[in-house]
Amino acid sequence: MSSQTKARFAADVYRDRLERAVELMRAASLDALLITPGPDLRYLIGSDAESFERLTCLIITSDKATPAVVIPKLELASLSGSAAGELGLRVLDWVDGVDPYELVRSTLHAGSRIAVADAMPALHLIPLAQSTSGLPVSATPVLRELRMIKDEAEIDALRRAGAAIDRVHARMGEFLVAGRTEAEVGADIAAAIVEEGHSEAAFVIVGSGPHGADPHHGVSDRRIERGDIVVVDIGGPVDPGYYSDSTRTYSMGEPSADVAAKFAALERAQAAAVAAVRPGVTAEAVDAAARNVLVEAGSGDAFVHRTGHGIGLSVHEEPYIVAGNDLPLQEGMAFSIEPGIYFRGAWGARIEDIVVVTADGCESMNNRPHGLTVL
Repeated sequence: MSSQTKARFAADVYRDRLERAVELMRAASLDALLITPGPDLRYLIGSDAESFERLTCLIITSDKATPAVVIPKLELASLSGSAAGELGLRVLDWVDGVDPYELVRSTLHAGSRIAVADAMPALHLIPLAQSTSGLPVSATPVLRELRMIKDEAEIDALRRAGAAIDRVHARMGEFLVAGRTEAEVGADIAAAIVEEGHSEAAFVIVGSGPHGADPHHGVSDRRIERGDIVVVDIGGPVDPGYYSDSTRTYSMGEPSADVAAKFAALERAQAAAVAAVRPGVTAEAVDAAARNVLVEAGSGDAFVHRTGHGIGLSVHEEPYIVAGNDLPLQEGMAFSIEPGIYFRGAWGARIEDIVVVTADGCESMNNRPHGLTVL
C-alpha cells in the first residue's frame, strides 16, 4: 500500500521550514528530530505517506547535515509527490529483513539528544529508543512553534478553505427541509463540500432540535421538524491538506422570543472574542471575552467547551483558545472562534469562524452572516 500527495507547496516553502526546524532544535538543545508519517511529515516535506508496521521516518539533525528519510522500498512511491527529490533529501530505503531502527541510528552521532513527534506510534517509538540507547523526548517545543505560525502559503490555503465552506453554508436552504432526516441532509452537505472545492468532507454535524445540545452529535435518522433549531458544523481539507471548519445555526421557522434572546447573546459573545484577537493578547483572554458575555446574559453554564482550537493540516491543533492557556497570540496563528450554548433535551446553538491573527487584529476566513438564519 502507498499514498501520494495530491498537491503541495513549492519546494522553497519546505526548505525554509526545515531550516527553521534546525534553528528551533538548536534553541531547544536538541540534536535530532525523528518524524514519522502524519501532519508533521506533511508540513516538513509535503508527503502524506501513511504509517504502517514498517518504519518510515524523516531524520533532521542540528548539525545541518542533509535530512534523511528511512523508508521501506515498497513505499518509495509515497515520496514521489513530496518535495523530497527537489530538496535533495537522502533516501535510505530498506527491505524486509533489514533493521530500519539501526538505519536511523546510523545517521546519528553517539549520545544525540533525540526528539520525536507526539504522534509516533509506540510500535516504532520503543524499538527506536532501544536502538538509540535512550528514551527520546517530545518534539512538541519545536513542531508546535513551527506549525502554530502560518506562513503566507498556508494562510492562502486557509482562505480558500474558508471560502469553499462558506459556499456550502450559502446552499443550506437546499438541504435543510422539514421532514428530511439529519442523515439525508448530511449526505447532501457532504456532497456539496466536495462540489465546492474540498477533497473530501471530513466531518458533518447536523444537530436538530434536542440533538443540537450535543456539541459533537453527527447525524441521525431523526426527522427535522418545523420549529427546530439546527446546528450545522462542517469542514474538510483543500489542497494541500488545509482544513475548513465553520458552524452556523438555523431555525426552521421563526424562533421563540427566548431562543432569539439567547442566540443574540451568543452572537455578541462570538463577536466579542473575535474583537479581542490581536498579537500579545493571551489565548485565555479571548476565551474570557466570549465567556463573560454569556455569563452576563445568564447562559454561562450552557457554554460547556473551549472557545476555539488551532487549525491547519489538522482540524484540531495548537493554539487552543481555552481558560488557563496564557500563551500570547502571535501574527500568523490560525484558530477557531466558536462559542456555543447547549440546553440538554431542548436545543443548542454555535457560531464558528476561523481567524488568522494579523498585525493589528485578525482576518476571518469565514464571511457568512452570523445570525440565526430562518428557513
